[in-house]
Amino acid sequence: MAASGRTANPEVIWARPERAARGPRPAHTRAEIAAAAVRVADAEGAEGVSMRRVAAETGCGTMSLYNYVPRKEDLYELMVDAVSAEYDLSAAPSGDWRADALALAGQTRALMHRHPWLPRLMSPAHGFSPNALRYLEHFLWVLEPLDAEGGTKMELISMVNGLVSTYVVNELSEAERARTSPFPPGQEHAARMAHLARELSGGAYPRLAGVLGAGFAAVDLDAQFERALGRVLDGFAPGRAGG
Repeated sequence: MAASGRTANPEVIWARPERAARGPRPAHTRAEIAAAAVRVADAEGAEGVSMRRVAAETGCGTMSLYNYVPRKEDLYELMVDAVSAEYDLSAAPSGDWRADALALAGQTRALMHRHPWLPRLMSPAHGFSPNALRYLEHFLWVLEPLDAEGGTKMELISMVNGLVSTYVVNELSEAERARTSPFPPGQEHAARMAHLARELSGGAYPRLAGVLGAGFAAVDLDAQFERALGRVLDGFAPGRAGG
């Protein structure tokens, strides 16, 4: 093993004992390190997370931190697993797999809003962590009434999570744009809508004008979110395409 704590061969952080069989008790736990990294990311974004910064937050030396977490990628995996513990999976599925899947997606959306850095760090590689496995096991329990093969169910879970992540990234981007805009809330949007109306009135975009001719009603983001997810889930329902 290298002095930094890295092994010569690839190693899953969860397969590595947190504490050596011999020697003094470690001064810090993985949970403490993950919590420190999450605090940094919540305050400063994913770009603020570095081994040096987390070591300072934890109260240990940077090189000492490598003995607990060999790679920055491992640190990311600890962070994702730590916040994934926030899922409430205590209730048994209702038997309505579609409703339960929507509820899980809603939890994921809320989780990503609490930790805006999470979509950026999400990776299939993190699916081996304890809380990721707990989540997947529960989601598959939810999907037991669905008449589909296991691979299809895993594809459904992947598509749901991908859609939620994309949706939240757009929401966060819009919120950040509004936060940093030098104009009062709604003023820039009104100017853009006025410009769009002028463009549509010229006749160059007849189809778009036909769709938007009734006006620009405020979008109910929650309802839009549920409709988008509902269409994905319907594609896996028996008797529909992809089912």
